[in-house]
Amino acid sequence: MALAHHPDRNPGNPSSEEKFKECSEAYAILSDPQKRANYDRFGHAGINGMGGGFGGGFDAGTIDFAEIFGDLFGFGDVFGGGGRHRSRAQRGGDLREDLTIEFVDAVFGCEREVTFRRREMCDDCRGKGTTAGKAPVQCRQCAGRGQIRFQNGFLTMARTCPACQGMGTVIQDPCKRCKGEGVVNQQHALKVEIPGGVEEGTRMLFSGAGDAGLHGGPSGDVYVVLHVKEHAIFEREGKDLFCAVPISFAQASLGAEIKIPTLEGEATIKIAEGTQTGTSFRLRHKGVPVLNGGGRGDLYVEVKVHTPTKLTKRQREVLQELELISGVENKIEKRSLFSKVKDMFA
Repeated sequence: MALAHHPDRNPGNPSSEEKFKECSEAYAILSDPQKRANYDRFGHAGINGMGGGFGGGFDAGTIDFAEIFGDLFGFGDVFGGGGRHRSRAQRGGDLREDLTIEFVDAVFGCEREVTFRRREMCDDCRGKGTTAGKAPVQCRQCAGRGQIRFQNGFLTMARTCPACQGMGTVIQDPCKRCKGEGVVNQQHALKVEIPGGVEEGTRMLFSGAGDAGLHGGPSGDVYVVLHVKEHAIFEREGKDLFCAVPISFAQASLGAEIKIPTLEGEATIKIAEGTQTGTSFRLRHKGVPVLNGGGRGDLYVEVKVHTPTKLTKRQREVLQELELISGVENKIEKRSLFSKVKDMFA
């Protein structure tokens, strides 16, 4: 309400001025333990009896609006702050760099270097922003207070000094290299140690590696966001890996031992007789290491029976003979099954 009815937002509006005054009175009561206790017990009468409150000799001009709005909203210097000025020190900005790595590097970890431009302290002025041997001087416009006071109706207001931006001092002899900012743009190389187990979108924080702070302020941070390339064979779900390998009809029917790929070379699995396409085999601890933890995921291998697209004459004859034999056996099995069902309902 104080913001909505502030005189600066409602010039020449007596109603808003009155509402703003009531807000100020309410704050004065609630922020004073004794007044608040009297108000809680006796209402307005308890405040009026003390010579204050609504309709009772209250002087809004004695309220520290920097304290009020600083407590409520965090920008008290709009209303003045007892002549306090801002510190020149400011924290440097944060930076984001994107880094693309190979699938295998994301699983086992690697070391990479990221190159980017950042604002670093000017060597000529050591971050002061002034010519060597010079120092910032007191702002003439605000006399070093960082604020300019003015009268607005019944209130004495204060605003940030436009000449010094609330610092209370100005640089009259700026450094020629950084033009008074105290920082310059420089190329920087950052070594990134990537642990095993990272994945797409993993964000790594490098504290203090960002832009240098102004006038002695702390440096910002750098966030390196990782992007992982896809693998030609493997797919990843969390800490587990998945892949599919083809096997022949004979291997699926008769059983066999086959070589399969892993991220660390080949491994051997045993295919049992009569294995169906889509059967999955689990290889323990052949997956992805747990990031910042112990253990490792598994590798799941799905076998798919490969159907040849071109057959030799001999292959065709063998398959036809197999089909003929299978057809006779299927008929026998079907008759046997029919007889069993018939006996059940007899």
